[in-house]
Amino acid sequence: MRVSLERTFDSVRFWALFSERMARPQSRNRPKGQLPAELSVGSARFRRPSAPQARTPGHSSPERQASAEKLDHILRHAARVFSEKGYAGASMRDISRSSGVPLAGLYYYCESKQKLLYLIQIFAFRSILERLEQRLAGVAEPVERLRVFVQNHLEYFLSHPVEMKVLTHEEKALTEPLRRDVAEIKRRYYTLAREIFEELRRSEGIRGIQPRIAVLSLFGMMNWIYTWYNPRVDPSADRLAEIMTGIFLVGVCNGHGHRIGWRESSRGNAQAADRLAG
Repeated sequence: MRVSLERTFDSVRFWALFSERMARPQSRNRPKGQLPAELSVGSARFRRPSAPQARTPGHSSPERQASAEKLDHILRHAARVFSEKGYAGASMRDISRSSGVPLAGLYYYCESKQKLLYLIQIFAFRSILERLEQRLAGVAEPVERLRVFVQNHLEYFLSHPVEMKVLTHEEKALTEPLRRDVAEIKRRYYTLAREIFEELRRSEGIRGIQPRIAVLSLFGMMNWIYTWYNPRVDPSADRLAEIMTGIFLVGVCNGHGHRIGWRESSRGNAQAADRLAG
């Protein structure tokens, strides 16, 4: 339920852009109060799923809520089909069968599987980045900022394992200009991660390691978690974040983990690492 509500919240914000468009000057060729037939998001264009009446921006109508829930339903099934068959092997007909949405209705919401893949990726990265920025507000200590970054990443990916697999394996399946939109938000996310590491490096005098290598290695450690994570035996996201943060910090500090205030004891982390390996 939590996963569905998070995805629906993103979808509601997406379709809320229709209301924002209503507050702008009307097109010469469109009657007053009528919404545009398509909405542009970045370089992508999406068809209006319904024709709700004009409302005050910020107020969600039942029609828009229903559209958001239907879009959320379609995207969840599209992600599952892409994860099982691969993007190249999947078809809109497969997604129609999985979701129970007729093929004509599916095309009414989204005109191609490219746009579906785009929405899956852009919603995911926007959610991760927005939540991270909120959590980092007011956190000044570099080690704690790193831990917040790792926990935020793991929490989202562990609660969205299907989407995570799609993000990891179908990174290059998007074509321009959709790929450019996703690449831009991914750059923002990488830049924020690098800034966190640079703060840590300055505060602790870390030398001898390139920030790019350090940050990409951290992403590599986190992004492939879906290949081995087992919720029945492995720790929760917050505990796992402590362990991964500790492993990363000991590595970049050449084994001098105590200098950076690592909150876990060496023995405790060795035991945790043994449990993960087992």
